[in-house]
Amino acid sequence: MNDEIYDQYMSAGALAAKVLRRGADMVREGGSILEFVETIEAMVVDEGGQLAFPFNVSLNEDAAHDTAMPGDDRIFSRGDLVKIDLGVHLDGYIADTAMTVDLGDHASLVAASRSALEAAIATVRPGITAGEIGAAIQREIEVRGYRPVSNLTGHGLGRYDLHAGSNIPNVGIVGGAVIEEGMVLAIEPFATTGSGRVAERSRAEIFRQVSTKPARLPSAKRILDVARKSRGLPFARRWVQGDKVDIGLATLLRSQTLQPYPVLHDMPASFVSQAEHTMIVTGDGCVVTTR
Repeated sequence: MNDEIYDQYMSAGALAAKVLRRGADMVREGGSILEFVETIEAMVVDEGGQLAFPFNVSLNEDAAHDTAMPGDDRIFSRGDLVKIDLGVHLDGYIADTAMTVDLGDHASLVAASRSALEAAIATVRPGITAGEIGAAIQREIEVRGYRPVSNLTGHGLGRYDLHAGSNIPNVGIVGGAVIEEGMVLAIEPFATTGSGRVAERSRAEIFRQVSTKPARLPSAKRILDVARKSRGLPFARRWVQGDKVDIGLATLLRSQTLQPYPVLHDMPASFVSQAEHTMIVTGDGCVVTTR
Protein backbone atom coordinates (compact mmCIF):
# COMPACT_ATOMS: atom_id res chain seq x y z
CA MET A 1 0.00 0.00 0.00
CA ASN A 2 1.38 3.39 -0.98
CA ASP A 3 0.46 6.83 0.36
CA GLU A 4 -1.98 7.57 -2.46
CA ILE A 5 -3.95 4.37 -1.89
CA TYR A 6 -3.88 4.93 1.87
CA ASP A 7 -5.31 8.41 1.40
CA GLN A 8 -8.07 7.08 -0.86
CA TYR A 9 -9.10 4.52 1.78
CA MET A 10 -9.04 7.16 4.50
CA SER A 11 -11.12 9.59 2.43
CA ALA A 12 -13.65 6.90 1.56
CA GLY A 13 -13.90 6.00 5.24
CA ALA A 14 -14.42 9.59 6.32
CA LEU A 15 -17.20 10.01 3.75
CA ALA A 16 -18.91 6.75 4.74
CA ALA A 17 -18.78 7.64 8.44
CA LYS A 18 -20.21 11.11 7.80
CA VAL A 19 -23.13 9.84 5.72
CA LEU A 20 -23.90 6.92 8.03
CA ARG A 21 -24.09 9.24 11.05
CA ARG A 22 -26.50 11.46 9.17
CA GLY A 23 -28.51 8.39 8.22
CA ALA A 24 -28.79 7.21 11.81
CA ASP A 25 -30.34 10.54 12.77
CA MET A 26 -32.95 10.12 10.03
CA VAL A 27 -34.34 6.76 11.24
CA ARG A 28 -37.65 7.65 12.86
CA GLU A 29 -40.93 5.89 13.57
CA GLY A 30 -43.27 6.34 10.60
CA GLY A 31 -40.50 7.21 8.15
CA SER A 32 -40.50 5.72 4.66
CA ILE A 33 -37.76 3.12 4.12
CA LEU A 34 -37.66 3.79 0.38
CA GLU A 35 -37.25 7.54 0.84
CA PHE A 36 -34.58 6.96 3.47
CA VAL A 37 -32.55 4.61 1.28
CA GLU A 38 -32.75 6.85 -1.77
CA THR A 39 -31.78 9.90 0.28
CA ILE A 40 -28.67 8.21 1.71
CA GLU A 41 -27.57 6.83 -1.66
CA ALA A 42 -27.99 10.27 -3.28
CA MET A 43 -26.04 11.84 -0.42
CA VAL A 44 -23.02 9.62 -1.12
CA VAL A 45 -22.97 10.70 -4.77
CA ASP A 46 -23.56 14.35 -3.92
CA GLU A 47 -20.56 14.22 -1.57
CA GLY A 48 -18.32 12.94 -4.37
CA GLY A 49 -18.37 9.20 -3.66
CA GLN A 50 -19.81 6.11 -5.30
CA LEU A 51 -21.78 3.26 -3.78
CA ALA A 52 -19.88 0.05 -3.16
CA PHE A 53 -23.22 -1.73 -2.73
CA PRO A 54 -26.88 -0.74 -2.30
CA PHE A 55 -27.57 0.86 1.07
CA ASN A 56 -28.73 -1.96 3.36
CA VAL A 57 -31.60 -1.48 5.81
CA SER A 58 -32.43 -4.70 7.68
CA LEU A 59 -35.08 -4.88 10.39
CA ASN A 60 -35.37 -6.96 13.55
CA GLU A 61 -34.54 -10.64 12.83
CA ASP A 62 -33.22 -9.74 9.37
CA ALA A 63 -29.45 -9.38 9.67
CA ALA A 64 -28.24 -8.31 6.24
CA HIS A 65 -28.80 -7.81 2.51
CA ASP A 66 -32.14 -6.03 2.70
CA THR A 67 -32.70 -2.80 0.83
CA ALA A 68 -35.71 -0.93 -0.48
CA MET A 69 -37.77 -2.51 -3.23
CA PRO A 70 -39.18 -0.52 -6.16
CA GLY A 71 -42.33 1.15 -4.83
CA ASP A 72 -41.54 -0.07 -1.30
CA ASP A 73 -44.29 1.07 1.11
CA ARG A 74 -42.63 -0.16 4.31
CA ILE A 75 -42.12 2.28 7.16
CA PHE A 76 -40.11 2.21 10.35
CA SER A 77 -42.25 1.13 13.31
CA ARG A 78 -42.03 1.47 17.07
CA GLY A 79 -39.91 -1.34 18.49
CA ASP A 80 -37.87 -1.91 15.32
CA LEU A 81 -34.19 -2.73 15.51
CA VAL A 82 -32.71 -1.19 12.36
CA LYS A 83 -29.35 -2.21 10.88
CA ILE A 84 -27.97 0.35 8.42
CA ASP A 85 -24.97 -0.80 6.38
CA LEU A 86 -23.22 1.55 3.95
CA GLY A 87 -20.49 0.90 1.41
CA VAL A 88 -18.69 3.80 -0.26
CA HIS A 89 -15.81 3.77 -2.72
CA LEU A 90 -13.47 6.32 -4.23
CA ASP A 91 -11.91 5.03 -7.44
CA GLY A 92 -12.60 1.49 -6.21
CA TYR A 93 -11.12 1.88 -2.72
CA ILE A 94 -13.89 0.83 -0.36
CA ALA A 95 -15.15 1.79 3.07
CA ASP A 96 -17.77 -0.52 4.61
CA THR A 97 -19.45 0.52 7.85
CA ALA A 98 -22.64 -0.26 9.75
CA MET A 99 -24.50 0.53 12.93
CA THR A 100 -27.77 -0.37 14.61
CA VAL A 101 -30.51 2.15 15.39
CA ASP A 102 -32.87 1.18 18.21
CA LEU A 103 -36.52 2.21 17.95
CA GLY A 104 -37.44 -0.05 20.85
CA ASP A 105 -35.85 -1.36 24.03
CA HIS A 106 -32.76 -3.15 22.74
CA ALA A 107 -29.92 -1.08 24.18
CA SER A 108 -28.07 -4.06 25.64
CA LEU A 109 -28.17 -5.97 22.35
CA VAL A 110 -26.93 -2.93 20.44
CA ALA A 111 -24.10 -2.53 22.95
CA ALA A 112 -23.11 -6.18 22.51
CA SER A 113 -22.24 -5.86 18.82
CA ARG A 114 -20.64 -2.45 19.35
CA SER A 115 -18.45 -3.68 22.21
CA ALA A 116 -17.52 -6.78 20.21
CA LEU A 117 -16.36 -4.57 17.36
CA GLU A 118 -14.17 -2.50 19.69
CA ALA A 119 -12.69 -5.68 21.15
CA ALA A 120 -11.90 -6.91 17.65
CA ILE A 121 -10.24 -3.61 16.70
CA ALA A 122 -8.10 -3.77 19.84
CA THR A 123 -7.03 -7.29 18.88
CA VAL A 124 -6.01 -6.59 15.27
CA ARG A 125 -2.26 -6.51 14.60
CA PRO A 126 0.17 -8.34 12.31
CA GLY A 127 0.72 -11.97 13.24
CA ILE A 128 -2.61 -12.56 14.95
CA THR A 129 -5.02 -15.03 13.36
CA ALA A 130 -8.58 -14.42 12.19
CA GLY A 131 -9.67 -17.07 14.69
CA GLU A 132 -8.29 -15.02 17.58
CA ILE A 133 -10.23 -11.98 16.41
CA GLY A 134 -13.37 -14.12 16.24
CA ALA A 135 -12.77 -15.32 19.80
CA ALA A 136 -12.61 -11.72 21.04
CA ILE A 137 -15.91 -10.98 19.30
CA GLN A 138 -17.58 -14.09 20.70
CA ARG A 139 -16.50 -13.34 24.28
CA GLU A 140 -17.89 -9.80 24.22
CA ILE A 141 -21.26 -10.93 22.88
CA GLU A 142 -21.72 -14.00 25.04
CA VAL A 143 -20.78 -12.26 28.28
CA ARG A 144 -23.84 -10.06 27.71
CA GLY A 145 -26.13 -13.06 27.31
CA TYR A 146 -26.46 -13.06 23.51
CA ARG A 147 -25.21 -15.22 20.66
CA PRO A 148 -22.83 -14.20 17.88
CA VAL A 149 -24.08 -15.03 14.40
CA SER A 150 -21.68 -17.81 13.51
CA ASN A 151 -22.32 -18.00 9.76
CA LEU A 152 -21.74 -14.31 9.03
CA THR A 153 -18.21 -12.95 8.85
CA GLY A 154 -16.14 -9.87 8.31
CA HIS A 155 -14.00 -9.78 5.20
CA GLY A 156 -10.99 -8.34 3.48
CA LEU A 157 -11.38 -5.48 1.02
CA GLY A 158 -9.62 -4.86 -2.27
CA ARG A 159 -10.01 -2.42 -5.10
CA TYR A 160 -13.53 -2.93 -6.49
CA ASP A 161 -13.63 -6.11 -4.40
CA LEU A 162 -15.89 -6.40 -1.34
CA HIS A 163 -14.68 -9.84 -0.33
CA ALA A 164 -10.95 -9.92 -0.95
CA GLY A 165 -8.72 -12.25 0.97
CA SER A 166 -9.79 -13.94 4.16
CA ASN A 167 -12.94 -13.89 6.25
CA ILE A 168 -12.99 -12.69 9.86
CA PRO A 169 -15.32 -14.95 11.86
CA ASN A 170 -17.66 -13.80 14.61
CA VAL A 171 -16.77 -16.84 16.71
CA GLY A 172 -13.48 -18.30 17.83
CA ILE A 173 -11.94 -20.86 15.51
CA VAL A 174 -8.60 -22.64 15.47
CA GLY A 175 -6.23 -20.81 13.17
CA GLY A 176 -7.59 -18.93 10.21
CA ALA A 177 -5.78 -16.40 8.08
CA VAL A 178 -2.76 -14.67 9.60
CA ILE A 179 -3.23 -10.89 9.65
CA GLU A 180 -0.55 -8.92 7.81
CA GLU A 181 0.43 -5.27 7.68
CA GLY A 182 -1.31 -3.45 4.83
CA MET A 183 -4.43 -5.61 4.84
CA VAL A 184 -7.75 -3.76 4.66
CA LEU A 185 -10.44 -5.43 6.76
CA ALA A 186 -14.14 -4.86 7.34
CA ILE A 187 -15.04 -6.44 10.68
CA GLU A 188 -18.74 -6.72 11.47
CA PRO A 189 -19.96 -8.48 14.61
CA PHE A 190 -23.61 -9.54 14.70
CA ALA A 191 -25.27 -10.27 18.07
CA THR A 192 -28.64 -12.01 18.25
CA THR A 193 -31.36 -13.08 20.65
CA GLY A 194 -32.10 -15.95 18.26
CA SER A 195 -30.37 -19.12 17.14
CA GLY A 196 -27.02 -17.63 16.18
CA ARG A 197 -27.33 -18.71 12.56
CA VAL A 198 -28.97 -16.97 9.63
CA ALA A 199 -30.84 -18.44 6.68
CA GLU A 200 -31.86 -17.06 3.30
CA ARG A 201 -35.28 -15.63 2.63
CA SER A 202 -36.82 -16.14 -0.81
CA ARG A 203 -36.58 -12.40 -1.53
CA ALA A 204 -33.50 -10.80 -3.05
CA GLU A 205 -33.17 -7.14 -4.02
CA ILE A 206 -29.37 -7.09 -4.48
CA PHE A 207 -27.42 -8.75 -7.29
CA ARG A 208 -23.91 -8.91 -8.74
CA GLN A 209 -22.69 -9.87 -12.19
CA VAL A 210 -20.46 -12.94 -12.01
CA SER A 211 -20.11 -13.96 -15.67
CA THR A 212 -20.31 -12.43 -19.14
CA LYS A 213 -22.91 -13.97 -21.41
CA PRO A 214 -24.99 -12.48 -24.24
CA ALA A 215 -28.50 -11.29 -23.40
CA ARG A 216 -31.34 -10.90 -25.89
CA LEU A 217 -34.15 -9.45 -23.81
CA PRO A 218 -34.17 -5.63 -23.64
CA SER A 219 -34.80 -5.79 -19.88
CA ALA A 220 -31.82 -8.11 -19.39
CA LYS A 221 -29.63 -5.75 -21.42
CA ARG A 222 -30.69 -2.82 -19.23
CA ILE A 223 -29.80 -4.83 -16.13
CA LEU A 224 -26.37 -5.66 -17.52
CA ASP A 225 -25.79 -1.99 -18.31
CA VAL A 226 -26.33 -1.22 -14.60
CA ALA A 227 -24.11 -4.16 -13.61
CA ARG A 228 -21.28 -2.99 -15.87
CA LYS A 229 -21.41 0.51 -14.40
CA SER A 230 -21.07 -1.11 -10.96
CA ARG A 231 -17.68 -2.58 -11.98
CA GLY A 232 -18.38 -5.97 -10.43
CA LEU A 233 -19.84 -4.55 -7.22
CA PRO A 234 -23.45 -5.32 -6.18
CA PHE A 235 -26.41 -3.33 -7.47
CA ALA A 236 -30.10 -3.05 -6.56
CA ARG A 237 -33.11 -4.08 -8.62
CA ARG A 238 -34.58 -0.59 -8.14
CA TRP A 239 -31.56 0.93 -9.92
CA VAL A 240 -32.79 -0.59 -13.20
CA GLN A 241 -35.20 1.60 -15.17
CA GLY A 242 -38.01 0.42 -17.44
CA ASP A 243 -40.46 -2.45 -17.41
CA LYS A 244 -40.18 -6.25 -17.24
CA VAL A 245 -37.17 -6.05 -14.92
CA ASP A 246 -38.24 -9.19 -13.05
CA ILE A 247 -38.30 -11.15 -16.33
CA GLY A 248 -34.81 -9.93 -17.17
CA LEU A 249 -33.54 -10.82 -13.72
CA ALA A 250 -35.01 -14.32 -13.93
CA THR A 251 -33.30 -14.87 -17.28
CA LEU A 252 -29.92 -13.70 -16.01
CA LEU A 253 -30.21 -15.76 -12.84
CA ARG A 254 -31.05 -18.91 -14.84
CA SER A 255 -27.98 -18.38 -17.00
CA GLN A 256 -25.89 -17.78 -13.85
CA THR A 257 -24.86 -14.38 -15.18
CA LEU A 258 -25.98 -12.81 -11.90
CA GLN A 259 -25.54 -13.85 -8.28
CA PRO A 260 -28.40 -12.92 -5.94
CA TYR A 261 -27.95 -11.76 -2.36
CA PRO A 262 -31.08 -12.98 -0.54
CA VAL A 263 -32.11 -11.28 2.69
CA LEU A 264 -30.51 -13.13 5.62
CA HIS A 265 -32.56 -13.69 8.78
CA ASP A 266 -32.47 -15.38 12.16
CA MET A 267 -35.53 -17.08 13.67
CA PRO A 268 -38.90 -15.23 13.77
CA ALA A 269 -39.41 -12.79 16.65
CA SER A 270 -35.68 -12.60 17.35
CA PHE A 271 -33.57 -9.45 17.09
CA VAL A 272 -30.14 -8.99 15.53
CA SER A 273 -27.75 -6.07 16.03
CA GLN A 274 -24.72 -5.20 13.89
CA ALA A 275 -21.69 -2.93 14.12
CA GLU A 276 -18.98 -2.56 11.49
CA HIS A 277 -15.83 -0.59 10.76
CA THR A 278 -13.19 -0.72 8.04
CA MET A 279 -9.54 -0.69 9.11
CA ILE A 280 -6.06 -0.77 7.63
CA VAL A 281 -3.60 -3.04 9.44
CA THR A 282 -0.44 -1.19 10.54
CA GLY A 283 2.85 -2.38 12.00
CA ASP A 284 1.54 -2.43 15.56
CA GLY A 285 -2.26 -2.44 15.26
CA CYS A 286 -4.70 -0.82 12.85
CA VAL A 287 -6.11 2.51 11.72
CA VAL A 288 -9.92 2.63 11.56
CA THR A 289 -10.99 4.50 8.43
CA THR A 290 -14.70 4.81 9.29
CA ARG A 291 -14.69 6.46 12.73
